[in-house]
Amino acid sequence: MFKRSLSVVKSPFILFTILLLLKIYITQLIIFDDGALWLPLLNGIPTVWVVFALIEWLMVKRKVLGYLIADAVMTSVYFAAIMYHQYFGVIVTYHALQQANQVTQVKGSVFQLLHPYFLLLFIDVVVIGLLLFRKGTRIWGKPNSERVRTGAATVMIILLLICFSSVWKERNGMSEIKQAEEMGILNYEVYTFFPERVESLSKTVGITQSEIEQLKGSTNTVTPALWRSAEGKNVIIIQLEAFQNFLLGLKLDNTEVTPNLNALMQDSLYFPNFFQMVGQGNTSDAEFVVNTSLYIPPHGAATVEYTDKALPSMPKLFKQKGYITSTFHTNDVTFWNRKELYKALDFDRYYDKSFFGDADPVALASSDEVLYEKTAAEMEKIHKKGQPFYAQIISLSSHYPFNIPKSKDHLVLPDRFQGSFVGDYIQAENYTDYALGLFFDKLKASHLWENSLFVIYGDHMGLPIYSLSDQDKSLLHEVFGKDYSFPQMMNVPLLVVAPGTTKPAVLSQVGGQVDLMPTIANLVGISLQDTLHFGQDLVNAAPNLLPQHYYLPKGSFINDAEMFVPGNGFEDGTQYPLNKSGTNELNASEDEYERAQKLFTMSDSYVRQLPQHE
Repeated sequence: MFKRSLSVVKSPFILFTILLLLKIYITQLIIFDDGALWLPLLNGIPTVWVVFALIEWLMVKRKVLGYLIADAVMTSVYFAAIMYHQYFGVIVTYHALQQANQVTQVKGSVFQLLHPYFLLLFIDVVVIGLLLFRKGTRIWGKPNSERVRTGAATVMIILLLICFSSVWKERNGMSEIKQAEEMGILNYEVYTFFPERVESLSKTVGITQSEIEQLKGSTNTVTPALWRSAEGKNVIIIQLEAFQNFLLGLKLDNTEVTPNLNALMQDSLYFPNFFQMVGQGNTSDAEFVVNTSLYIPPHGAATVEYTDKALPSMPKLFKQKGYITSTFHTNDVTFWNRKELYKALDFDRYYDKSFFGDADPVALASSDEVLYEKTAAEMEKIHKKGQPFYAQIISLSSHYPFNIPKSKDHLVLPDRFQGSFVGDYIQAENYTDYALGLFFDKLKASHLWENSLFVIYGDHMGLPIYSLSDQDKSLLHEVFGKDYSFPQMMNVPLLVVAPGTTKPAVLSQVGGQVDLMPTIANLVGISLQDTLHFGQDLVNAAPNLLPQHYYLPKGSFINDAEMFVPGNGFEDGTQYPLNKSGTNELNASEDEYERAQKLFTMSDSYVRQLPQHE
C-alpha cells in the first residue's frame, strides 16, 4: 500500500496536477472570492493537462524538467494575475508587457502589493528544482512507449476541444473578470492573443460632433454661462497624484486633512461628482484624456498606443490664441513615454528631471515642494515676456505606496490610523496639500494669482478596493459612514477658479476628465467647432454619459445617477448609486450601455484614423 502511494506521488503527472490545482484554487479565492468550487475542475485542469499531455508526447528524456518548467510558467501567470488584480482590479494580459519597463520605476508600489504568502505559489518550483540536482531524482519520470505517446497526443486533442468549448461559450462576455472566471485564467490568457472583433468606422462615413452628443445624450446651452469669463488669463492645470475626492473637507478628530484646498473650495466652482477616466497608463493617461478630450485606448497606455498621431489638443488650441504652452513633471520625461506624448500634444516645452534635479527626493523624484518652487519661478519668467501661458503641472510626491518621509509629516494621525495603509495615504495627501499651499503663496506674491485660471483635479484613485485589508476597510467605513465601493474609489476632485472672476458654487452634475477641455475652452473663449471632442462643458451641458474601461470591467459606465458595472452582459450587471443611498433596483438602461460602448469604440476609431504627426 505504501509503495503504491509512493509511486503515485513520484508520478510527475499526478504530482504536478495536484500542485497546480492548489494554485488554481488559491488564485480563485483571491480574485474570484465567490467562485464555484467545481469551476476550476472544468476550466482549469483541462488546460493544465493539455500542457502535460504535450510533455508526455514530446519529451522522451528529462520529462520532469518539462513538468517543472510548465509548472513555473503557469505559476507565473497565476502570480501575475493576482498581483495585477490587487491594484487594477482587472486580469493581466500580454498587453501589459508593453509597460513592463515601467515596473522598475515603481518597484515600491509592487512590493507594497506583494504579500509574502503570494510567494508560496513558487515553493514547489524551488523545492523540486533543488531535488533535480540530486542523483536519485534526475531521471524521475520514465520514458514513454510509442503507444503511450500516441495516447497522450490523442488525449491532448480531446482536451483542446474541451478548452475551446470553454472559451467559445464565453467569447461574447463583456466583463473580463467574468470571462476569466468562466474560461479559466490560462484559457483567458490564450484567448486574449486573438484579435478582437472591432466595429470599425469608415473614413467615408466619418465621425461628427453631433453624433457624439446624441450618443452622450447631452444638450448644450444656446448662450453658454461663463463664456469668455477667464479670457486672456493664464491657464494653470494642476494634476494631483492619486488624489481622491473624499479628502476634501475631511477631518480626523477635528483636524483638517487638506486645509489649503478646503480654503480654495470657498472661492471655486467645485464638482463633487467628477470621475477618473484613466487606463493602464494611469497618470500619463490622465494627461492624455484631459488635453485631448478623447478616451483611452482599448489596450495599453495612450502614451504607447496613440502618440504617433497628430492629436487634437489644448496646447494646440492655446498656441493659436498666442499662448506659450508648457508642462512640468519632476520625473524623467521617458517615464511612460511622455516625451512622445508631449510631442504629439505639441507643448512648446516640457520641464522634467533634467530641470528639477534630484534634490529633496520623495517617491519617484524631487518633492512637490521642489516642483512648485521651481515651477513658480519659471512661470514668473514666462509671464514677464508679456504672453499668456498654458501650463500643466503634474504632482508626484503622493505616489503609491505613500511612503512620505517623517520630516514631511504635517498631520498628526489619530492612533487608529497609525501604521495603516489608509493612514499612510492620508498623510501623503496632506503633504500634497501642504506643498500646494506653498505654491499658492508664491503665485500670490508674484501677482500671477489674480491673472490666472486654475483647474485642479485628481488623476486617479489611490486606494484600490481590491487590495485593502479589513483594517483599511473599517477605517474607510468610518470616513464614509458606509462601505467603501467603486463610486468612492473612482471619484476624484475638480476645482475650477479664476480669482476675482468666478463666483463660488457647488455644481453637482456628473463629469469626467474627458470633459475638462470643453469646460476650459468655454471659460477662456475658445471655439471647439472644428475640434472633435468626446467631453462636454460641465458648466453648461447635461446630462452626461462616461464610458469606463479600466479599474472596472469593460462596458462599465457612469450616468447622472449611478455607476453601472456589467456581468457577462447588461442583464446581470450591478448598479451603484452615486453619493447617495439606494436600492438594488437596476435603473441604468441597456440603451445607455450600448451607447457607452459605441462612444468608446468611436473614439478609438477616430484616433486610429488620424494622420501621424511630424
